[in-house]
Amino acid sequence: MNWIFSFLNNYGMPAMLFLILLEYACFPISSEIVLPFCGALAASQHTPYPLLVLLSAAAGLAGTSICYIIGRIGGKPLLDRITKRFPKTQRGLDVSMNYFERRGAALVLFGRFIPLCRTYLGFVAGALNLPLPTYLSCSFVGIFFWNALLCGLGYLLGSNWPVVASWYTRYKNIIIPALLIIVLLGLYLRNLSTKETH
Repeated sequence: MNWIFSFLNNYGMPAMLFLILLEYACFPISSEIVLPFCGALAASQHTPYPLLVLLSAAAGLAGTSICYIIGRIGGKPLLDRITKRFPKTQRGLDVSMNYFERRGAALVLFGRFIPLCRTYLGFVAGALNLPLPTYLSCSFVGIFFWNALLCGLGYLLGSNWPVVASWYTRYKNIIIPALLIIVLLGLYLRNLSTKETH
């Protein structure tokens, strides 16, 4: 991890944006460490916070678009090979694709707040042919708020930014299930309101 910090210190904003792009393109770089550090570094360089969030969201969107394209190009043939080899998976896959078609936008938006899930969203959305404009718009909103939160904490805490990673590590067993419950509750309520209007 030390190479990341020295890279960011030496090259500033371009290095921040490059690492954020890589993180969203599924390289093994933890956003819970990189984003708060980027916030702290931006604050020390007097970079305006709104500019940091906007640029970091754009970098994240570029990174996740790479995953989407890979999923779009390679995902369908891979899924076809799996179902040919394991025909029983076809039904489950069809149900998943149908669900993703109906709820894909919400999954992409809220999935940005769930570690591990957010890593593979682009591949899945691409493989299941979620329309690109839907994917990009929902991804941008989710990435914007996730980056605003983590960069903002680093921006406020300054040199104490490592506290964010320790909080996350300590409370992730509470945070992740709580986020999942909120997402599922939101989807349920949305589904309920859609049924009532029909």
